[in-house]
Amino acid sequence: QVQLVESGGGSVQAGGSLRLSCAASGFRFSANIMSWVRQAPGTGLEWVSTISSDGYLATYKDSVEGRFTTIRDNARNTLYLQMRSLKPEDAARYYCALGDRQVATMSGSVHSQGTQVTVFS
Repeated sequence: QVQLVESGGGSVQAGGSLRLSCAASGFRFSANIMSWVRQAPGTGLEWVSTISSDGYLATYKDSVEGRFTTIRDNARNTLYLQMRSLKPEDAARYYCALGDRQVATMSGSVHSQGTQVTVFS
C-alpha cells in the first residue's frame, strides 16, 4: 500500500523558513520521480517542485526558485522541501506527491495528507 506521510509546516512570519518532510512507503521510492504541490483556499492544486528519482535534478515553479529547495534521501525513503524567505503568497496546504509535475497535479494522483503552511506579515 502506497503511503506518503508528511510532517513539518506551521505558522511563520514573512521572511522565515520552514522544512517539510515526507516519508514514503509501499513502493520503490528510489525509482520514482517525486513532486511537491500546494493548494490555497479556493484554488486548484499548484505545482511547486519536482525532483528526479536520483535526486540530482530538481525543478521549481518560477515564484519559488531560489527560495525553495527540494531534496530526497533515498536511503531513508524521505522527501524534503526546505522553504526560505517565505512570503504571504506561499501560504497554502502543501502535499508531497508521487510522479512528475503533470501526474502530481492530476485528479486522483497519489498525495500525502498535506500540511498547512501559514505566513503572516
